[in-house]
Amino acid sequence: MRLSDWRATPQGQKVMTDKVVAAYGPAMAVLGSGPDPISHVVWGDDPDRRYLILAAGEAGLVIVNVRVNVPQEGPRAAARLVRWSRVQVGELSVEAHHGHRQVTSQVENTVLQGTDLDADEIGAFMAHILARIDGRVIVSAGEWASTTDAAPSAADADTPEQNRRSIPSLVPIELPAPSDPA
Repeated sequence: MRLSDWRATPQGQKVMTDKVVAAYGPAMAVLGSGPDPISHVVWGDDPDRRYLILAAGEAGLVIVNVRVNVPQEGPRAAARLVRWSRVQVGELSVEAHHGHRQVTSQVENTVLQGTDLDADEIGAFMAHILARIDGRVIVSAGEWASTTDAAPSAADADTPEQNRRSIPSLVPIELPAPSDPA
């Protein structure tokens, strides 16, 4: 989900006002996340006061802690960049029952939990994060390429050499012939 999509949600319209965007926008730009990055917003217990933005930047994961109502100051944002090689992710677990899904994961000590549509969004965000950690980025819809390519193309995205870090190499194992106890 793009950051602009988060701003369009009911909660986003309420707390991601232009005044708040003016606080976190420059911080995200300095860290290289771009104007509308793929992101996930953790609203927390009181999103009217504080929330967290996790955004995929070129160099790494941009983590922005946004405080909306700082007395006598207005909105405030503190951001940091964690290089892709240093991003800490936990396991991604999914539980499905009667057409409902629940997803739980952890990124940089932040727990992401959601059900149904939220679970789908978290799963897509985590897939993007894991791909970026592996050095893959989206070339076009459904196609991936390595970030080490000078100019990735759709044809290059399908070669196993490009994504060898993320594709398990399954090699048949030949077992020794059973010996006869003679």
